[in-house]
Amino acid sequence: MTDVRPSQRMRDLGVVQRGAGILDETARAFSLPSERDEAERITDELFAALDRIGQVHPFAKGMGIAAPQIGIGRAAAVVQPPANAPAVILLNPKITARSEETDEHYEGCLSFFDVRGLVPRPLTITVETTTLTGETITTVYERGLARLIHHEIDHIDGLAYTARMRDGVLPIPVEEYRQTGQAWAYERS
Repeated sequence: MTDVRPSQRMRDLGVVQRGAGILDETARAFSLPSERDEAERITDELFAALDRIGQVHPFAKGMGIAAPQIGIGRAAAVVQPPANAPAVILLNPKITARSEETDEHYEGCLSFFDVRGLVPRPLTITVETTTLTGETITTVYERGLARLIHHEIDHIDGLAYTARMRDGVLPIPVEEYRQTGQAWAYERS
């Protein structure tokens, strides 16, 4: 029996893979509340994708997925923090502030799951989102959750985590990553 590559497994679960143009484009914002039904439908699709993926791959440090990763060019993402904390729904998210202090951890991406990359990110970010009723909400996220949220907002902005890696640092094969001793780090979308 042939082993299925992690990226092929994600493709089979409906995750758009690297090289697809939609992943390089800025997603279109929602006009809320007038597009409420559309935002709810897409959010439901994102939760369904997280459920499918979570059944075949455990994510101890949390996971997330953005609408472009399921072929929808809209500004929506869902993040499931670790430890069964409530999911975070991001509609029209924008990072409005970020701490100067950063840390660097390995990240994975459902859209190219065969590799992991060492990515510096701010320890704290402030994010504005829009509610279904059209209100703007501002939330501060820290550490691991800030990393997860930032990663998904990057997808909405048409960026992969590789755009955030330091010059000269390249992603490593997932098999090599597992041998780094840092496999506990942020393995997520």
